[in-house]
Amino acid sequence: MIRHSVFIRYRKGVSPAAKAEINAEISALKARLPGLLAVHVGDNVSPETGMDKRFSEGFVVDFADAAARDAYLADEEHRKTGAKIVAAAEGGIEGIFVYDIEVADA
Repeated sequence: MIRHSVFIRYRKGVSPAAKAEINAEISALKARLPGLLAVHVGDNVSPETGMDKRFSEGFVVDFADAAARDAYLADEEHRKTGAKIVAAAEGGIEGIFVYDIEVADA
């Protein structure tokens, strides 16, 4: 399984409605893309002050395998939402942190 984590440092002034729209679009991909197992979106709730490097929000997506993740990355709807994220992030791409890990079956 591939766990795809995306953390976002939103620009000041990005409305809660714009953030909710991005989250809804990411969540909606689950119904369309085979191998997309789970989507979790939300605010950082870690008590470790300063460790978030101001990446205050984000999402985690689980894929059955790398092929499913790669199909998501190539998906046109994902690309449109990705462009919205870049436009809303502080410094564009600099305001986004992506980290994928391979998770062994339990």
